[in-house]
Amino acid sequence: MLSKTKVLAAALAFSVVGAVSGCSTNDEGTDRWATTQNTNVAIDWDKVNEAYKLAEGPEDLEKRINEIYEGDEIISIAVHDQEDKTQIVTGFFDKNTDGKVDEPEKIFTMKRVPSGEGGATVQTTGHGAYYGYHSPMMSIMTGMLMGHMLSSMFMPGYSPMYRQGYTTPASRVSSLGSQRASHRAANPGKYSRSNSGRSYGSPSSSGRSSGGGRSGGGRFGLSRAGRTVRPTRLTA
Repeated sequence: MLSKTKVLAAALAFSVVGAVSGCSTNDEGTDRWATTQNTNVAIDWDKVNEAYKLAEGPEDLEKRINEIYEGDEIISIAVHDQEDKTQIVTGFFDKNTDGKVDEPEKIFTMKRVPSGEGGATVQTTGHGAYYGYHSPMMSIMTGMLMGHMLSSMFMPGYSPMYRQGYTTPASRVSSLGSQRASHRAANPGKYSRSNSGRSYGSPSSSGRSSGGGRSGGGRFGLSRAGRTVRPTRLTA
């Protein structure tokens, strides 16, 4: 009787260990996937800010930003105007293709705020894997070289164009991908590293890894919440 009890106990112990081991393996696999998706492609924030400054409109901005981004994913854009000439631009990965900005999908926000007669400021903040990038205020003044998306706010009789909001249509994602592929093929020197969103992180000339989604572009970034924003090493 005692022998049978020991055998039963051993069998139960084995099944419990096996179940725990199986759960651990699944969790580990999920964690590896979660920490490698959209987290290790550095963004040149200087170029992103310049793209906004020169964009003729949301569709032009989408095109410019996706040519800057070197990962596999397509960045969608949402634009919302407020009555006081404030404009909020959000870049996001539209993973569920619903044409809406969900909080976990956010990459960055740009906020344009009027600063008096003939002026405005723009500030960019990173989200998600890019949390930690917080740009200084970029001053925009009448007479500067800029695209219609910004310069229109200085025109007499200005009326906010995107009060109802603009968001990259899901149907446009495919054409943005094709445009970017053509741009990369025509400008191979701009993309010296793999275009895969999961293969960055090769050592730089200084011996440190140059990957990392939290990198900022050039010197256009500050530390926030105790985290240091290192300049990106992407080349134009």
